[in-house]
Amino acid sequence: MELFSGFGSLLLLAALALIISGIRIVNQYERGVVLTLGRYTGIKQPGLRVVIPVLQQMIKVDIRSTPVDVPSQEVITKDNVTIKVDAVVYFRVISAEKAVLETNNYIYATAQFAQAALRDVVGNVELDSLLSQREQVSEDIKRIVDSETDKWGIDVENVKIQNIELPQDMKRAMAKQAEAERERRAVIISAAAEKAAAQEVAEAAATLAKVPGGMGIRTLQTLEKISVEPSQKTLFVLPAEITDAFKSLMK
Repeated sequence: MELFSGFGSLLLLAALALIISGIRIVNQYERGVVLTLGRYTGIKQPGLRVVIPVLQQMIKVDIRSTPVDVPSQEVITKDNVTIKVDAVVYFRVISAEKAVLETNNYIYATAQFAQAALRDVVGNVELDSLLSQREQVSEDIKRIVDSETDKWGIDVENVKIQNIELPQDMKRAMAKQAEAERERRAVIISAAAEKAAAQEVAEAAATLAKVPGGMGIRTLQTLEKISVEPSQKTLFVLPAEITDAFKSLMK
């Protein structure tokens, strides 16, 4: 009896250890893909879950939004400019069973396809379009990657082009172009200011000419400013009546 009692205790302990070894905890941000004898049999939701040891296997899949860096790629644009460009892809698993059953490594697969799509899209646009329409190019990459990863249960949420590295000669040419553009704008602004000042002076002179003695008062004010400054010049001031007489004779 003692022998059977000891054997029964061992069996009980073995069964208890087997049950404990089959206990799994699935976090709120995870889903557990269960394979029974190698065949997909269901999804375990978050919480304390039990699988049958040896016969069943549970693979946890993170369903949170995941960022993946696309390393810097050397790409030739449509107008034959060699640049380096990198990006980041944000995706989320929406079907855990597809992510496990349809690809060996869904994170790596998504990153590789995003890398290929980045080269294809950037290679089909000109450099000016890439620089000025970065968001549109990113959207084109997202659409391509998202359509391909649907079969893996992946939803691509966003793609962002981060850095665009230009050749040194291209940087120098763009810097010269920007400097020339700034100089052109400065000349235009200066010319506009001179034009406005000339119009103001002309309007002021016309107003003074309409007022009797206005020009004479303005002349005296000018002479007063000149007289306080040291100068070797000698000024002869003629009465306004004489200058008016000369004007009449000239007519």
